[in-house]
Amino acid sequence: MAETVFTRIIAGELPCAKVYEDEHVFAFMDAGQVNPGHVIVASKRPYETILEADADTAAALMRAAARIAKAVDSAFHPDGFTILQANKAAGWQTVPHLHLHVLPRHADDGVTLTWPRKDPGLEALRELASRIKV
Repeated sequence: MAETVFTRIIAGELPCAKVYEDEHVFAFMDAGQVNPGHVIVASKRPYETILEADADTAAALMRAAARIAKAVDSAFHPDGFTILQANKAAGWQTVPHLHLHVLPRHADDGVTLTWPRKDPGLEALRELASRIKV
């Protein structure tokens, strides 16, 4: 994977406001705060997307996000949270380094996340599910 702004932050080459760190993740305040308390939780290993990550790292990201969300809730008292993890450009990923956002939310904060809903019906859903081999 190519060097990213996140690999440089994790390596200490760029400054950040660190929130949390463990063996798998490094969390810091998003420089583009959508709302106060907006935190990035990034994998320490330079995976580009969730598709490359090992199970321990994937689990550690969510454990850290839950821990950080509780701390953000206590500090900022938001109305809610959006936990966002995006992969590849078509999936809204802007930095090619595995990460998620812990985004505190407030009513009418201007943040939108919309997509055109489709209702294929139960039989079509069952057919789609049969194609997924976990």
